[in-house]
Amino acid sequence: MSLHEECPYRDGRVVIGPAFKADAPARYARLREHGPIHPAEFHLGLTGWVVVGHDLAREALVHPALLKDSTPAAEALAGAGYVLHKPSVGLGAQMMEADPPEHTRLRRLAAAAFTPRRTAELAPRVEQIAHGLIDALPPVGETDLVQAFNAPLPATVIAELLGIPEERHRDFRHWSGQALQVAAPGHRAALAGLHGLLADLVADKRRDPRDDLLSALVAVRDEEDGRLTEEELVGTAMMLVVAGHESTVNLLGNAVLALLQHPDQLRLLRERPELMPGAVEEFLRYDTSVERSTSRYAAEDIELGGVRVPRGSMVVVALGAAGRDAPQPGGGDPATLDVARPGARHLAFGHGIHYCLGASLARLESTTALRVLLSRLPEVELAAPVESLEWIGSGIIRGVLSLPVRYRAG
Repeated sequence: MSLHEECPYRDGRVVIGPAFKADAPARYARLREHGPIHPAEFHLGLTGWVVVGHDLAREALVHPALLKDSTPAAEALAGAGYVLHKPSVGLGAQMMEADPPEHTRLRRLAAAAFTPRRTAELAPRVEQIAHGLIDALPPVGETDLVQAFNAPLPATVIAELLGIPEERHRDFRHWSGQALQVAAPGHRAALAGLHGLLADLVADKRRDPRDDLLSALVAVRDEEDGRLTEEELVGTAMMLVVAGHESTVNLLGNAVLALLQHPDQLRLLRERPELMPGAVEEFLRYDTSVERSTSRYAAEDIELGGVRVPRGSMVVVALGAAGRDAPQPGGGDPATLDVARPGARHLAFGHGIHYCLGASLARLESTTALRVLLSRLPEVELAAPVESLEWIGSGIIRGVLSLPVRYRAG
């Protein structure tokens, strides 16, 4: 069977749409067999290149001519009569879409407030939230684990971390849950609602600072970098909310689904809970929730993996595909799930200057949540066929929209 028969194509480009995303690990594996980079069509008809090989992914993530800001690429194309249409998730002025020196300034200021100490201090509260969500379930029954556990846990953590009032948590969860589903009908309204909420909160924290991350971001000042502007404050908060919430929701879902499909691995993790921190790295490698990087743009003609990428082209790195291609310490088949794998290698948090600022928080939440879930639900199984599960159909996030399970709580 040819690659064109195995993966959907249009006008010579692989179409990374809903059908592709539902079967993404297998589809990316087929692409890798034919090379580390391919022309692709993404959501909303946007076209560019997708990098699927691990070594080339690492190269692309730090390539000096691949920029997050599309302006240089757009200027390069303007003289040739082309117009570059940049996809935007509408997160405002923040570091994910900036290059040095602006990225350096924004990241340094945000990192000054989002410290390892602040993350570590969250551990008892994360565990308390996880137990509370399990306590709210009937002792025996069926539930959608996404709605009952996976989504409310990180939403509550990031809301409390930022200092969002409890009476606004419902709106916050609703908007943050739709903000990265770029092709969904409620995407723009969700972004607008979230932006308005955070802008109001920034103004409140400036008047009445509290012991929370948003107040710390308002207060942080650097002699060289100054301080974050109002637009940058809201943009940075939007980035932390959207990236931190949706990625963890779906990492939990992908991890639980993988365990339910591999009962030997589930049994091993129950018997040896001390493996959980390493198992989280394996989940990040095996089926990461951030399936693809945000877009980069070629500011000049470049060569990637022996392929000429013209200036102005959009380049996206398939982080999940790279994880299945990464050589692992001690060998072992990277296509298999192994929760005891030592030091699983992956690019789930990116590579280089854009390495995820919230990686330590994601690890803390996932390790704690999965440990509590497995200890409190000694019996759990899928309540629907795997084939019937509906996957997020657009954007950079990979995960199921619902995860129906039957369980017995302990």
